[in-house]
Amino acid sequence: MQNTTVVEKTDHNQKIFSAQNIGKYRWTICSLIFFATTINYLDRQVISLLKSVLSTEMHWDDGDYADIEIAFQFFYAFGMLGAGRIIDKLGTKIGYAVTTGLWSVAAICHAFASSVLGFAVVRSFLGLTESGNFPSAIKTVAEWFPKKERALATGIFNSGSNVGAIVAPLTVPFIAVAWGWKWAFILTGLIGFIWLILWFIFYEVPRKQKRLSEDEFNYIHSDKDETEEKEIAGAKVSWGKLLTYKQTWAFAIGKFLTDPVWWFYLFWLPDFLESQYHLTLTQIAIPVAVVYMLSTIGSIGGGWIPLKMIKNGLPVFRARKMSMLTFAALVIPILFAQIAGSVNMWFAVFIIGLAAAAHQAWSANIFTTVSDMFPKTATASVTGIGGMFGGLGGLLLTLLVQKDMFVYYRSIGKIETAYYIMFAICASAYLVAWIIMQLLVPKMKPLDL
Repeated sequence: MQNTTVVEKTDHNQKIFSAQNIGKYRWTICSLIFFATTINYLDRQVISLLKSVLSTEMHWDDGDYADIEIAFQFFYAFGMLGAGRIIDKLGTKIGYAVTTGLWSVAAICHAFASSVLGFAVVRSFLGLTESGNFPSAIKTVAEWFPKKERALATGIFNSGSNVGAIVAPLTVPFIAVAWGWKWAFILTGLIGFIWLILWFIFYEVPRKQKRLSEDEFNYIHSDKDETEEKEIAGAKVSWGKLLTYKQTWAFAIGKFLTDPVWWFYLFWLPDFLESQYHLTLTQIAIPVAVVYMLSTIGSIGGGWIPLKMIKNGLPVFRARKMSMLTFAALVIPILFAQIAGSVNMWFAVFIIGLAAAAHQAWSANIFTTVSDMFPKTATASVTGIGGMFGGLGGLLLTLLVQKDMFVYYRSIGKIETAYYIMFAICASAYLVAWIIMQLLVPKMKPLDL
């Protein structure tokens, strides 16, 4: 059997790494952040699956539910800005551990809320603490992977959001039926503490990780433009300075326009299935799980496709842009989800699943544009800025469109109209985002900060 090699070209020489000797410990790290992201989305989705139960028990209407989610989105948005800076300052090991521990406590606290105000408070705490996940994860990927592997690593860990969204409908409704809704929050919240144990056992930054081979360490740091001097320079850049770069705004605007679509799926998909097809709490489990199973394929595939293009000789920026344009186009069929669903519910489920898969493929690549354009020590801060804009986009969409619109159309018995409007917004958001990003950063050149 031939010994395959991985070749990295630099300005002065050529580094050749044996694929058999490089090692795979970086993928152990990827599995840890995948697990954390799974927990992150499991905890945040519990309330959407219990919406009908809590609405009946606490006499909520759609406006009350929207207010609770607005509280989450507001604190998540502004938490992202601070979280990115904190992670860059504390480092991934401590920063990721602190944020995961706090959001697990916040998830458990939902069991003790008894009013709209109480849920708004604990959702605010959950949003603030969960905001640390993606800045931590993107920074970890930048530290542990060379550029050409980052989209794949990001796609894999980001698929944890889909797995969390799959696990939730397959467990939460049945826990609620068997033991009551409070235990659904408690048991899912406790999982975060299992992750913390594994994190402290297996994680350390590459230069301190004794389990990491020298060949793999050299492979991770083989990108020619990421010298130690540039990393040191990147550490000194302020928020204000980062906001002067078109690269920051390209990422932020892309997130602002497309993140709200994912929020919509997370918070309203169970309600769509209940409203349109009159499914019960436990009956929505399989359709919701199918949507997120498809999105898992999109997340990993979205990372693999540009990797394949890069290996075939396409420049990184071109592979990224071509992939993102393809994924933007794959969302458009969601316009016809309700028409197809009028024939058979599963047609709507698969069309929404395709759109969710395209979003996750898009997400794997838009996150990777940060480490494509910025040095490692600035990635969490830029990710936080973009995450804040993404959260604000979700907040504004809920305030300006969803909140009153859903209450109104449900009151006149035409809730399907509200969902059609939302699907039209979903269909157009990615193409608009891609065009703006293309105009701002046509080639996504790395910054020398």
